[in-house]
Parts: sequence; C-alpha cells; structure tokens
Amino acid sequence: MMKTTARTKVLITGVTRGLGRAMAKEFARLGHSVVGCGRSRREIEELRKDLGKPHDFAMVDVASDEEVRNWAAGVLKSHGAPELLLNNAAVINRNARLWEVSAAEFSQVLDVNVKGTVNVIRHFVPAMIKRKAGVIVNFSSGWGRSTDAEVAPYCASKWAVEGLTQALAQELPTGMAAAALNPGVINTSMLQSCFGGSAGSYIAPEDWAKRAVPYLLKLGPRDNGKQLTAP
Repeated sequence: MMKTTARTKVLITGVTRGLGRAMAKEFARLGHSVVGCGRSRREIEELRKDLGKPHDFAMVDVASDEEVRNWAAGVLKSHGAPELLLNNAAVINRNARLWEVSAAEFSQVLDVNVKGTVNVIRHFVPAMIKRKAGVIVNFSSGWGRSTDAEVAPYCASKWAVEGLTQALAQELPTGMAAAALNPGVINTSMLQSCFGGSAGSYIAPEDWAKRAVPYLLKLGPRDNGKQLTAP
C-alpha cells in the first residue's frame, strides 16, 4: 500500500457502490483512514474484509436521523472527528415526467439526497467545529447546476444541496470549509439508469477516483463556499 506523509481521517457516505466505493478503496490505498456507511449489508461486509483496520464501515441509512446519530456517536468515540467529510450518498428517480413520479419516490430522493446530507452534518460537524478544522464536501451534480427532463426530483435535490452548502459555508468558523462538488459524468449504476447502454462511454468510477481523491485531499479553507467540479 502506498502511503502519503500524513494520514487523513476521511468519512464517506454511500460506500457500497459507485463513487463511494471507488473513493474508499483509493483513499485506503494511499494510506488514509476511511470510515464509511452504506445500506447494503453484503457490500459493507466485503469492504470490511477487503480493507480491514483501521478502516471502519457500517450499515446505515443516512435518511434516518436516528441511525446517523447512533453511528456518529460510535465513530466519534472510536475515531474522533473526520478531517474530510464526503456526503456522497444519493439516489435518483426512475426516468419519468414530474407528474408521473409517485409521492413515495419523490420523498425517497429528497430524504436521501437532502435530509441524509443534513443528518450527517448535524451529527458530525459539531465535533469538527470543536477542532476548528475540517472540510465538508457535499456531492452535487451537473444536474445541481442545470436541469434535464425526467429527472426533476433529482435536480431538485441537488439544487437544494448547492443552496444548503452555500449557507453552511457562511456558518462555519474560520479554518473550515464546506463546498459543493460536481463529480462529473461517471459510468455508475445511477448513470446507467438514465443513459442506458451509452453510460459505458464515460469514465469508470475507479479511474475517476484516481484523479478525484488527490484533488479532494488538497481542499482547504480557501475553498469554503465554492462550487467545485472534480478534475
């Protein structure tokens, strides 16, 4: 395993697939300490087996404030406050015109993408503020700065992430940062649900992570409030 000169404590939500899983493995490969959560028990167990200690993974639904609160209490006790918090967990609606999206599906998108982001902030950021250090990156999307047909709930959620991140940035003490990140277009299961077979023409999550992780590690107070786009 290649190691950098300083180990960073990284917390990632949505580690069981896509960008979250790819980032967890790349941060670990570079010698950083990764704590993460996801909703798939099988995938969580695989990550525990593959990466081992000091990394720590748990089955948590970020849409549940209670689950996040309990998870955070354990993480903060055993690992301390994260230095880099990546709110990556997200879901997307099935392609449909807005009036065809059920109330339950619309709520699920908002519950995970918006409320889930806030739940994690609520229970982890106070410990970061006590240290007056740390970077919070809330994953947005190209559809958090533009729109398209048949993904209105997802667009609404990511525009909300952009807005709440801007407000959060104004609330943090000097020395910290909150930024919204557009990761770009990556061949994940989420993209496949929208683009079908054409998603295969875009970069794979593992290749994306090799570029994005070093970029994320360089973020600092100067990036507070910025709308970032991954390289």
